Amino acid sequence: MPNKFTRLLIFTSMLSSAAIFGFFYAWTCSTMWGLDSTDPRVAIEAMQAMNTSVRNAVFAPAFFGTPILLAAAAVALWHGGFGRSASLFGFSALTYFGGGLLLTVFINVPMNEALGALNVPDDMAQAGEIWSAYSPTWQFWNQTRTIASAAAFLLALSGVFALTHNRNI
Repeated sequence: MPNKFTRLLIFTSMLSSAAIFGFFYAWTCSTMWGLDSTDPRVAIEAMQAMNTSVRNAVFAPAFFGTPILLAAAAVALWHGGFGRSASLFGFSALTYFGGGLLLTVFINVPMNEALGALNVPDDMAQAGEIWSAYSPTWQFWNQTRTIASAAAFLLALSGVFALTHNRNI
């Protein structure tokens, strides 16, 4: 059984991983569908407001901390002799880092900043064109990071199961 510090790392990394997966998942199955069904001027304004508000001290630990916590758990597990679990947590960290964090930084954030720099047009047709150009692409990449975040969570969960079933290398 891992020591208390390693168990704390496992717990916090799992919690953080689940939180970020849930965040991306909520955008996938509710927020964007709601925005797509409203007046595109309202959708643009709402998305601009949400993109501004998400940069906060509550969101940052889950977004930036998840790969660090997963990697720290992997290192602690490795040093504790739990090679299989360590590998699964390590792959989890890499999966979220590449498919969640980097994807967000290099694709979703620039899209958000470009949308945020726009003045919302009064003309509904013009706003509709802007939203139609933004939403499907943004949603594709959000779904991609949702899947990556789910995979990262499941890899870490597999690392926990490997511990409980003594299937370590």
